[in-house]
Amino acid sequence: MFAAVLVLVGGLLLGWSERAGAAADPLLSRGKAATASSTESSSYAAGKAFDGNTGTRWASVEGKDPQWLRVDLGASATVSRIKLSWEAAYAKAYRLEVSADGTTWTSVADEKAGNGGTDDWTGLSGKGRYVRLYGTARGTAYGYSLFEMEVYGTTGGTPSPTLPSPTGTTAPGGAFTVVAAGDIAAQCTASDSACAHPKTAALAQRIDPKFYLTMGDNQYDDARLADFRDYYDKTWGAFKAKTHPVPGNHETYDPAGSLVGYKSYFGSIAYPQGKSWYSFDEGNWHFVALDSNAFDQAAQIDWLKADLAANGKKCLAAYWHHPLYSSGGHGNDPVSRPVWRILYDAKADLVLNGHDHHYERFAPQDPDGKATADGIVEIVGGMGGAEPYPIEQVQPNSQKRISGEYGVLKLDFTDSGYGWSYIGTDGKAKDTSPNYSCH
Repeated sequence: MFAAVLVLVGGLLLGWSERAGAAADPLLSRGKAATASSTESSSYAAGKAFDGNTGTRWASVEGKDPQWLRVDLGASATVSRIKLSWEAAYAKAYRLEVSADGTTWTSVADEKAGNGGTDDWTGLSGKGRYVRLYGTARGTAYGYSLFEMEVYGTTGGTPSPTLPSPTGTTAPGGAFTVVAAGDIAAQCTASDSACAHPKTAALAQRIDPKFYLTMGDNQYDDARLADFRDYYDKTWGAFKAKTHPVPGNHETYDPAGSLVGYKSYFGSIAYPQGKSWYSFDEGNWHFVALDSNAFDQAAQIDWLKADLAANGKKCLAAYWHHPLYSSGGHGNDPVSRPVWRILYDAKADLVLNGHDHHYERFAPQDPDGKATADGIVEIVGGMGGAEPYPIEQVQPNSQKRISGEYGVLKLDFTDSGYGWSYIGTDGKAKDTSPNYSCH
């Protein structure tokens, strides 16, 4: 009898020891790069669920299923435990999934009758670099909202190598966020309540992205150096060192000479390769910054072809001022069609433009405007602060148009895809894109 008791106690201790060991696995997700299918506003970004602060949270847009939240652990790991701390807007049904590449997912837990509060999933056995909460049914009329998502386990792979960033520092490969806008600094200041660029700058700074892109017409009306200093510098200039600009047509109006004020203000930031066009890499993405005032110059076109031929990144984005397609006052601008053809042949994924002062997104299309799955997605993001333009003639393949509401693009990039939200100056998402995979 005594021996039997010892065996029983020994078995219980062994079982407890195994469970305690699993519970003691380190927290892997704190502060790691995170992305989500949507965010209610910039105040509820994906990273808020991994910051260790129970006073912050991620929240998706309201009233839409499915939604997901994903974290990049930075290296392959064996996941043993996932703890979810829900806000009032919880998931009634969801899956917890792991993936080695962020594309193919394996479920490690499946909830079909969730009731909110805290869900602590232990004893899991999944291996991958990426972990995802995939919500399929909301428990309320709102969205999905998490104070914290904690992933525990042990690393069993080699951390991703660091990649040179445009600023010369290093950044881990994987997910990152970018803020973009065009047509920014009207000649007004924050003392004027109707002045928009101080508000878009404050929004852009709150989002705190990896870097910022501008799509031209950074300074109105003639882009003199003095104007840059008096207006743009007082707002968007706060993060100039993290900005990768391109010029618009207003930068060519400077009485001192075309682009003189622009070049004097931005310096090597706008001319890192000695020209008003350049490229840089981040993660698995290659970004090409072009000067659409000079698309008729062979030097830029020859450079673009050579740059794309040398590119080794899977995903490709380009940005410049004048859009090939637009439903706004300027309409379609064929000046960039030859550039689109070059980018299309290089399997480019995304093009960002300004010029027309509205927000618009297009379905993937080819240079001739034919909708195709292997086409380029174009976004017009000209609501950075200049006076809005009305929508005039809706173009084929235009999926969403917003005029009159200032804001910025919040773009979320991963190693294999991207998506974005158009965020208004009130901090709310006015439009959220589908999620796209790189070609």
